[in-house]
Amino acid sequence: PSCLPLQFLSYLGACDRLLKQGYDEGQVEEAMEMFQYSEKKAAEFLHLLAQFNDMGFQQNEIKEVLLLCGNQRERALEELVMK
Repeated sequence: PSCLPLQFLSYLGACDRLLKQGYDEGQVEEAMEMFQYSEKKAAEFLHLLAQFNDMGFQQNEIKEVLLLCGNQRERALEELVMK
């Protein structure tokens, strides 16, 4: 029996930690892929996505702006307000 690659196990651990924070499974997987499986960047993205979503911005616009601004909250907020 072959062992699961270490990267895959760390990916699963990261996803599990993010899911326990209450994020949607689909969003967690998407965020992990978008940020080359960086748990820290995915967590920042998910946190800001939820925050801006609560402010009433559209999710597809939020995603686009966060990617453009590299998860920088203030810049992203400025961009969203200008749209």
